[in-house]
Amino acid sequence: MARVEAKPALEGDATVSALRLILLAVGLAFLGYLVVQVGPETLLGSFRAISWRLLLIVWFPFALIQVLDTLGWRYAFRRDLTPFPTLLAVRLAGEAFNVATPTASMGGEPVKAYLLRPRVPLGEGLASVVIAKTTVTLSQGAFLLVGIALALAVLPPAAPLLKAMTWLAAVEAVALGGFVLAQQKGLFGGGLRLLKALGLSRAEHEHEGARRLDSALSTFYREHRGRLTLSLLFHFSGWVVGSLEVYLILHFMGIPVSLTTALVIEAFAAAIKSAAFLIPGGLGALEGGNMAVFAAIGLGAGVGLSMTLVRRFRELTWVAAGLVTLSLFRMATGPEAV
Repeated sequence: MARVEAKPALEGDATVSALRLILLAVGLAFLGYLVVQVGPETLLGSFRAISWRLLLIVWFPFALIQVLDTLGWRYAFRRDLTPFPTLLAVRLAGEAFNVATPTASMGGEPVKAYLLRPRVPLGEGLASVVIAKTTVTLSQGAFLLVGIALALAVLPPAAPLLKAMTWLAAVEAVALGGFVLAQQKGLFGGGLRLLKALGLSRAEHEHEGARRLDSALSTFYREHRGRLTLSLLFHFSGWVVGSLEVYLILHFMGIPVSLTTALVIEAFAAAIKSAAFLIPGGLGALEGGNMAVFAAIGLGAGVGLSMTLVRRFRELTWVAAGLVTLSLFRMATGPEAV
């Protein structure tokens, strides 16, 4: 009977995974098309211009971003239960799982909570990843607004790109507002009640767990606003530091830009990647979007693709490190842990 009850949910998961794999294939094909259009030799020339400094880009400033985002997660707990190095390693593993699996950038969140079980109750860990996901997304929305305001210095007010980003910011605001409101009203309990009404969930312990999670979220937002604010600030700082990576890559490529322009590029790139969350890593969508941003700013679409591929190389390095970290956790706790 248990297998029969779980089947609809498993079929739903399989459908989402299949959709994301299809989108990944489409994104990969589109990326190949973009590479051909720009020219492989042009892209290789950008890497040659960066030379040994690519090793610097791999580690800095992204290592600082990881620290800031881990601090953002740390303050999504109602109290400090885990040493910072452990929290950093768990986050690294969870984020790698997000990128490496077809789970719409969400599969790594419960993995983080599960890896913390020796130190943090599972319910409290799950609440923390929901809160951190909320604050990192809210801070990204705020960062986009800053980017739009600063873009007026490099783009005309009627520029199509500026209009598109303004509309994207409006859509994000509505979606984020709904997500926060749903948490206040009991997101998980309400979701399970809907599943129960559809005949997809009958286990009472699931509903009790959802009620506890909703209560933990509501209590945090009501009683720990100082920690909530710190979480937002650290995540926002992470987005800002990402602009430094854009600035350094372009300078190493021999294309000097101002910090303002770098921040606009990073704000728009982050928004594009967020909008393409169904595509693993935003593959293809991020490259195409960045090319449009660079073309609108006057730097050239090819430069946008080159910069994005340099960042992809850095991303792959950190994903590999995260997967190694995840493997170490599994060896320490047993293969059934993840």
